[in-house]
Amino acid sequence: MLDYYQILNTSPSASYSEIKLAYHALLLKHHPDKNIHNANSNSIDIALIKDAYVTLSSPISRAQYDASLSRRKQESLVPRPAQVVSLEEFTQLDTLGSDDTWEYPCRCGGSYRITETDMEKGLHLVACRSCSESSGALVISQPHKFSHFIPSSQK
Repeated sequence: MLDYYQILNTSPSASYSEIKLAYHALLLKHHPDKNIHNANSNSIDIALIKDAYVTLSSPISRAQYDASLSRRKQESLVPRPAQVVSLEEFTQLDTLGSDDTWEYPCRCGGSYRITETDMEKGLHLVACRSCSESSGALVISQPHKFSHFIPSSQK
């Protein structure tokens, strides 16, 4: 999604007068009637400049816009699983003297790993050890101990 602050070359902390000044400067710079010699693809759409100004010049619409920007930033920080896989599909590794560990192959050739300690901590997302894919492990094999959705963020 477009960032109206970037379109107007202002910051989220810009005052109304700074937004208005930036809006007018962009209109002069990009308006086809004012800038006949620069009618190339570098020009920003005037309607987009107006939309940005209308949204950011109203305190109510600006607050709503800022809230939606904040939500989008938060959502982008939360990893989404590429797939959900039952723990029964993982292979239990032979780990002498340490936590029980399970492994599942990733399509990149790497693997996802989860340990009993991870599951006891309630970690839910397992990251591939070789790429950026994530997978969820739904623990079914030990419902009395680990009956909730489990993965870890370890690599």
